[in-house]
Amino acid sequence: MTDCSVIPASARQVPELAQFRRIVVKVGSSLLVDRERGRLKRSWLAALVQDIARLHERGAEVIVVSSGAIALGRTVLRLPPGPLKLEESQAAAAVGQIALARRWTEALAIHEIVAGQILLTFSDTEQRRRYLHARATIGKLLELGAVPIINENDSVATSEIRYGDNDRLAARVATMVGADALVLLSDVDGLYTAPPVGNPHARHIPLVTHITPEIEAMAGGAASELSRGGMRTKVEAGKIATAGGACMVIADGRVEGPLGTVMNGGRCTWFLSPSNPVTARKKWIAGTLLPLGTLHVDAGAERALRRGASLLPAGVRRIEGAFHRGDAISIRGPDGREVGRGLVGYDADEAGLIAGHSTQDIETLLGHGGRATIVHRDDLVVFGSEVPEGE
Repeated sequence: MTDCSVIPASARQVPELAQFRRIVVKVGSSLLVDRERGRLKRSWLAALVQDIARLHERGAEVIVVSSGAIALGRTVLRLPPGPLKLEESQAAAAVGQIALARRWTEALAIHEIVAGQILLTFSDTEQRRRYLHARATIGKLLELGAVPIINENDSVATSEIRYGDNDRLAARVATMVGADALVLLSDVDGLYTAPPVGNPHARHIPLVTHITPEIEAMAGGAASELSRGGMRTKVEAGKIATAGGACMVIADGRVEGPLGTVMNGGRCTWFLSPSNPVTARKKWIAGTLLPLGTLHVDAGAERALRRGASLLPAGVRRIEGAFHRGDAISIRGPDGREVGRGLVGYDADEAGLIAGHSTQDIETLLGHGGRATIVHRDDLVVFGSEVPEGE
């Protein structure tokens, strides 16, 4: 099978992990937990954390999406091998999440790095208000130099409202936090033209420029009972991540120090993104979301926005619409022309209370502390300057 989206590594420059600023690393259960004994692979985790520490030293921000809670918890609770019922999985997760967080905390502490645990559900990345809260929390942890350790909240999620695998969760997290790279550590060293087990004709693919139906057809089947993902879910994750501006790599996680192996040129498969996280997000805001309200700003605020600033309450003169925090809104200047669009940081009623006032007055006006900006520049597109037409 030939596909123009598949390019030999020698024909085009393959990305280097060290070049990325914000990296999401997904760790599967089968890599982290010994299947026979149901125990954590401590030496493997220590080597991975050493890789993370090296990236930290280079100035990269690292987020980990870690499976393993159910695998650890089922051992503690002495649950039998094989598929678990929903309530058994939730009980195992409740116990295992404690153990998993402790192991990551201890391993990172050796390198004087703080771990922060975040449990997400499907709704947290689908409902905009929850999405913004999760994004803000992860962003603050990164700002403070911590490594967020994220897992799906299996102890409360039901089969109808869950991801079902951490590959897609990791891709959603990557787009949510504006990561420019997603690393899926797997039990295989990348994508092949066919499942490589028992197939001598299967050919490794080092670089995928875009995901086509032919690429999707190459994905393999299911994984082990400890891991819910397979190559198919990894390709699906690739579609999410690359659309959000992140390059993705599938790499062999079975070796000790798997990130170091990737950085040293080890075999893997890179999926390229046609854009970067900022451009992808700006296009989404500008062209996909329907504005639910309008903020009318003064000339000074318009000038500040065109220079790349956030929109402060003081520059807002009038508000229209019944919107909620996280909704898309239109921003118009003194002449009525649309200056740009963005995701608003306040509900309409609170925005109306603080409009025209200094940031220092927000707490007095609202009766509680609030964000300094009505629209943050990361959630803002200014027309004619940031996302040209046809880009």
